[in-house]
Amino acid sequence: MARNCVFLVLILCTTLVCDAAIFHPISDSHRSAALEIFAPVDGSFGSLEEAYEALRTFEILGIGKELNIRVSACPSVVDTLGSSSSSLKDLFYALRVNVALKCEISEEVFAGTASRCKASVHDAKSLFDFYYSIGSLRLIKDRTSEVDVLLSDADGIFQAIKALSQSDGRWRYSSNNPASSTYAAGVALQTLAGVVSLATSEIDQSLIGMLQNDIVKLFDGIEKYDDGAFYFDEKLVDALGHQGPLSATSSVVRGLTAFAAATSGSLNLPGDKILGLANFFLAIGIPGSAKDFYDQIDALACLESNRVSIPLILSLPATVLSLTRKDQLKVRVTTVLGSTAPHLSVKLVQAFSSGSKGASIVESQELKFDPENDVHFLDALPKNVDLGTYHFVFEIVLHDSEEKNIYATGSRTKVPIYVTGVIKVDNAEIAVLDSDLGSIETQKKLDLAGETALSLSANHLQKLRLSFQLTTPLGHSFKPHQAFLKLRHETQVEHIFVLGNSGKQFKIILDFLGLVEKFFYLSGRYDIQLTVGDAVMENSYLRELGSIELDLPEPPEKATRPPPQPVDPYLRYGPKAEIAHIFRTPEKRPPQELSLAFLALVILPFLGFVVGLLRLGVNLKNFPTSTVPATFAILFQLGIAAVLSLYVLFWLKLDLFTTLKALGFLGIFLMVVGHRTLSHLASTSAKLKSA
Repeated sequence: MARNCVFLVLILCTTLVCDAAIFHPISDSHRSAALEIFAPVDGSFGSLEEAYEALRTFEILGIGKELNIRVSACPSVVDTLGSSSSSLKDLFYALRVNVALKCEISEEVFAGTASRCKASVHDAKSLFDFYYSIGSLRLIKDRTSEVDVLLSDADGIFQAIKALSQSDGRWRYSSNNPASSTYAAGVALQTLAGVVSLATSEIDQSLIGMLQNDIVKLFDGIEKYDDGAFYFDEKLVDALGHQGPLSATSSVVRGLTAFAAATSGSLNLPGDKILGLANFFLAIGIPGSAKDFYDQIDALACLESNRVSIPLILSLPATVLSLTRKDQLKVRVTTVLGSTAPHLSVKLVQAFSSGSKGASIVESQELKFDPENDVHFLDALPKNVDLGTYHFVFEIVLHDSEEKNIYATGSRTKVPIYVTGVIKVDNAEIAVLDSDLGSIETQKKLDLAGETALSLSANHLQKLRLSFQLTTPLGHSFKPHQAFLKLRHETQVEHIFVLGNSGKQFKIILDFLGLVEKFFYLSGRYDIQLTVGDAVMENSYLRELGSIELDLPEPPEKATRPPPQPVDPYLRYGPKAEIAHIFRTPEKRPPQELSLAFLALVILPFLGFVVGLLRLGVNLKNFPTSTVPATFAILFQLGIAAVLSLYVLFWLKLDLFTTLKALGFLGIFLMVVGHRTLSHLASTSAKLKSA
């Protein structure tokens, strides 16, 4: 009977434990990510909505000074508020940006915007018309007291918005759209909170009571992950696009906290669900888009300070504890944004090994508090804690009973703890055995902690035995996740064998007679490699033990050949070896006097040509005098000069192919103009002879 009672108590304790993951509050990693995600382009953002989301995110994270967009944003705010064509959405976000930047806006502009928004409230046809108009009036109220923004018919407006609600707590975007939305529910709650704050007289409490019942119904449909996170899903796909769980949940959180702040009543919502909402946002980590990042941070800021319930986050700086270093178990309790928690205690209620169904290995005890580092700690792990994975169950206990209605601590939280240490290796040896008698032919001790270089030899009638023992720091047997023996032939053909164990003893025997086919009858040197590793084993091994020279029989005719080894792509497609060129040594140049003499011999025929022309009495008497023939004659002479210049350039710098190409064009040119010139000279000579 007593044993049954104990078993029943254990079951009840287990049901009260929140089998949750570890959630960490907002940290510096979010601040660093915000600087990258919300980076303005040329000092500005694409819209006032984007600018507000960036400003709001930076303000919550405490890095508002890092974003300086006042010069670019304030003119846009002034233009938007002063323009009669601005939409209600643009007015709303312009006022939101103005709250952050405090732009210089006159009372007349505020008065004109308020007058337009009050008219829009009475003419509103959709939920967003109410949301933007009432939200703008509320922002103007917070900015100036000189403008009348109060709603005289607040009850009627409240009822008009309430008419869009559904029986399950969700809301419609308009009376013409029958589909309901969770995201719209959050928008409606924010809008109604604004109506309450702008009312000239107190809202009918019956309306407030009905809305509180709608909130309870909405939370009845909340969904839950296995890690203890609660969230709202959005099943409606509308003109706004699909609102995922993050945007839908953040909308509800904004609406819930805004309505709770605007009303005096209390909402009967379980603290576990509020804590679960906080866990949902924290479990996301760092979102990749600016919109999701804003939704996460803004929702957490709403949960950081609200009238419903402020969630407290239990986190561990480290979940891997080393027995070798004698690490302390540390627990930190903060708000979702990392602020200091109220005066409280943290109790270690249970601790049990993973997969164990036995009783707790520790008695319930309270952790000590270190006010300097703001952590709760355990001096030392229990003496019976060995290597492995454990589950520690913690409980937060508030010292002030009144704070239980303010903060949400949740139920007991189960956290996985990984205890690591050094595994002791004993009796490690390797031996070559005779197959028939089992007698030891060669046996050597192994030092797995140091360097080992074995040199063994065996034939196909012998066996190889490897054995060692593994024990934990408490002397218990230890079974690692990985224990492999690898034999690698000199042709890079590998064979891997799994080591079996019996208690502390690990042993493997390789019978080479039965392995000749697996070894493809490959004789020669085999490198021996031992792998022993585990996540909690600080001294995991990957050791080259040495080599063994195997003498295997010749393969039969139809024996299986070893598979082709993959070619290293780096060797195949990588950079090739550099080619070193050896150039021929230049020949010795002739003496300078000989070169000058050769130059004189080259020039001598040209001088003879000039002298011959002078002796023949060359003159320009027959040079054409008419315009057209004279032009062709001049072009002919210029063409000849161009050919001579081309020869000079060929001698100095041009190559043969370029010279021939240019000479071809010049030859055609000379042929045309030369033909016309010579034809004119022949015609003139014929006329003179006939005369």
